[in-house]
Amino acid sequence: MLSLLSPEMAMYISLILPIFGLFGIMLADKVPNVREGVTLVTGAIVFYMAIIVAVAVSGGARPGFEVAEIIPGLAIRFEVEPLGAMFGVIASGLWIVNSLYSIGYMRGTHEKHQTRFYMCFAIAIMSALGIAYSANLLTFFIFYEVLTLSTFPLVTHKENEAARNGGRIYLGILLGTSIGLLLPAIVLTYVLTGTTEFTLGGLFAGGAEGPILMATSPVIFVLLALFAFGIGKAALMPIHPWLPAAMVAPTPVSAFLHAVAVVKAGVFGILKVVIFIFGVDFLAEGWAADFFLWLAAFSVLAASAIAMTQDNLKSRLAFSTVSQLSYVTIGAMLATSMGVAGGATQIAAHALGKMTLFMCAGAIYVAHHKSLISEMRGLGRKMPFTFIAFIIGAFSIIGLPPMAGSWPKFMLMWSAADAGHQLVFVVLIASSLMNIVYLLTPMLRGFMDPMSSGLKFDKDCLAEAPLFCLVPAWITAIGTIVLFFYIEPLIAFLEPVTGAIGFGG
Repeated sequence: MLSLLSPEMAMYISLILPIFGLFGIMLADKVPNVREGVTLVTGAIVFYMAIIVAVAVSGGARPGFEVAEIIPGLAIRFEVEPLGAMFGVIASGLWIVNSLYSIGYMRGTHEKHQTRFYMCFAIAIMSALGIAYSANLLTFFIFYEVLTLSTFPLVTHKENEAARNGGRIYLGILLGTSIGLLLPAIVLTYVLTGTTEFTLGGLFAGGAEGPILMATSPVIFVLLALFAFGIGKAALMPIHPWLPAAMVAPTPVSAFLHAVAVVKAGVFGILKVVIFIFGVDFLAEGWAADFFLWLAAFSVLAASAIAMTQDNLKSRLAFSTVSQLSYVTIGAMLATSMGVAGGATQIAAHALGKMTLFMCAGAIYVAHHKSLISEMRGLGRKMPFTFIAFIIGAFSIIGLPPMAGSWPKFMLMWSAADAGHQLVFVVLIASSLMNIVYLLTPMLRGFMDPMSSGLKFDKDCLAEAPLFCLVPAWITAIGTIVLFFYIEPLIAFLEPVTGAIGFGG
């Protein structure tokens, strides 16, 4: 029985099953219902495996296995701790929701190459789980690169000039930063420490033997810079243009990039490096993190300001993501237990909220082929279920209770005030106010403005998107409310790595 599987076996299945799913999808190319059934069944099994792993981790286990040792101290190895287990559950669970949504969107817009689309998704989710379960920087890097390569065909799916240009930016920045910055950071870490293993408390902190380098050493700043900019999927300015450029992709891809795997792999990587390579307490003793704290704060405000100018709804949401990802970087660079916990919970809350927003944007496009906010005036009265789901997701991103996004923002504000960074506290308040402007204004126009001249409806009928587009958006919208009430168990689950015990940590 599946319930009798060991967590190690569940990890094996999680990493291998998407490959079998890929071949099943390919073989069912001419039978769409079977093809998409294979996707959903694969997703459901992988999600169940992630739950088995997470349950074991919650009980104190650290399941793992080694694939191969290349040279001493350098191995392809997996081991799961609470942060990785959380990311694995988020990525695999939202893959199911995204797959349901993809059925409605891809059929509704009559997209070509749908088999290739689902095959690339399978490789990407395997990559995301490989990142979540990696035990060291080498394994992380391998799956990080596979994730980039497997999502490139998704970004360029439409195969037009805009898609090709967006794909070039996407691939150029992400490969350029990972090979040019992240790889040298990993090599330097190995040279200095003799290993790349993720070590609780920090590899550079050195444990009982003392730090390998002083926290104030310029080498620590250089290394942190290589990691912060090398993990380009975290979209810290100025390594962010790939994210808005990728919005040429179909909306299910946008939702996947922003909520399920790609950007979440980036900020997950930032947290892993801070917690397990440098160490939270070690960084707090030096000055290296301060520069990136202020850079992240700048990214929050600058990206929000750009989002306010965007008429294209997906572009507005893309710059919103650049801003919201920097919350995680702020939490990491505050170098406090509450800050790290706030950054970690932001991964979960943002995934639910932003996926809701993108799926609603796609639902509007499927139903009425509208992507510009200026063309959506009065549309909310004809698509009330879509627009209300959007508002719920927006409330979470803004940080309003009872939506999940209110807790990470509260924790980051608490941490900033406690650490004496009052200006960061002000930045987070200003960000919430800007969120209100760029997220709620379009929705208010949708409900209150006169109908756009380009919209024509039967006055007695609603004009909603297909159920396969609408239901997934409501699943994640409701998820933001559920997570609000269950944030304390999530914080307790993460406590072994963050050190935050509830709201008293």
